[in-house]
Amino acid sequence: MNKDDFFYLGKILKTHGNKGQVIVLLDVDDPEDYLALESVYLDLHGERIPFFIGSLELKHNRKAVIQFQDFDSIEDAESLQGLEMYLPITKLPALKGNRFYYHEIIGFAVVDQQHGDIGLVEDILELPHQSLFQIRHGGKEILVPIVDDIILKVDRKKKQLLISAPEGLIEIYL
Repeated sequence: MNKDDFFYLGKILKTHGNKGQVIVLLDVDDPEDYLALESVYLDLHGERIPFFIGSLELKHNRKAVIQFQDFDSIEDAESLQGLEMYLPITKLPALKGNRFYYHEIIGFAVVDQQHGDIGLVEDILELPHQSLFQIRHGGKEILVPIVDDIILKVDRKKKQLLISAPEGLIEIYL
């Protein structure tokens, strides 16, 4: 597997107790979806290495306490501090309705309620305050904010996003 086959799950923040446990921050919407994890991949020296989980207990604010198999001392746990955790994309829970993963909609056709077909999602730009659809329309780029009020329908079968862009937004680019 290459790095594009993984998604970022979270980060190991610090040790917990003296028996090899660590506190992790899960960068996910629903931590409960990950309670049954058997393993995660840790990024060690640029390589994704599987680590098997002995126990996982959710805490508040998307934090969890994890005990990795064969890690039974504070020294073992300290060696993991600061490492990023990943899972294969195939482990992502399926989303329904208008919820989607950014990687999932690359290549989807974007159809605006007023302007019709405006192009394909070429990329997602994740900016500090707003994520944007980067849409290719012929040789031009169109940027549309990713906001619930704009996204009317995600049609996975047709690979299509139906949107209602704010008045004047599409015209700026065309």
